[in-house]
Amino acid sequence: MFIQTETTPNPATLKFLPGRTVMEEGTADFPDRESGRISPLAARLFGIPEVERVFFGADFITVTKSETSDVDWRHLKPAILGAIMEHFTRGLPLFEESAAPDAEPVYEGEEGEIVAQIKELIETRVRPAVAADGGDIIFKGFDGGSGTVFLHMQGSCAGCPSSTMTLKNGIENMLRHYIPEVSAVEAV
Repeated sequence: MFIQTETTPNPATLKFLPGRTVMEEGTADFPDRESGRISPLAARLFGIPEVERVFFGADFITVTKSETSDVDWRHLKPAILGAIMEHFTRGLPLFEESAAPDAEPVYEGEEGEIVAQIKELIETRVRPAVAADGGDIIFKGFDGGSGTVFLHMQGSCAGCPSSTMTLKNGIENMLRHYIPEVSAVEAV
C-alpha cells in the first residue's frame, strides 16, 4: 500500500491519500481525542501525542498537529503513515458505532428555495475546492431576517489562517453575487 501526502494551506495540517475510499459518503471531523473514540483509526492517530485533529474525507485523511508541537512533519509522518497503513491492511472498520447525524433545520417557502440555492452552490462550487485542500464545509443554517448563512469548516480548513479570508472574500462574495438575499457568511 502506497500512501501519498499533500500539504494544505494550513501549515499545521497534512493530507494523507491512501489510494482508496475512506468515507463512502459524507465526512467525519474529530476535533479532539474524545470525539475520535468512535473510530479505531482516529483513536490510533490520536495515540500519537502531537496529533490534535483528524478528518476523514471521501478519499483522504487530514491530520492536524498541535500548534504547540515543535516536531517537524518529517518526524511525525512515519507514525501517521504506519497507523493508516496498518488500519487499511488489517481491514478494520472505520467506525465502531455510527454517530447520529445532527438534525438540520427545516426551511419552507421562499426561505426553503434560498436554502436550496445556497446548498447547491456550496455543493458544486465550494466543496470541491475545499476538499482539494483537505477539508470540508458544512451548511449549518440560514437566518432569513439578517440574510446570514452559517457554515462549519472542517478538516484542514478548521483553524487555517486563510479560512476567514476564504469565507469572507470567496464564499460570501459568491453567495451574495448569485443570491441577493444573502448578506453575510459566518463560521460556526
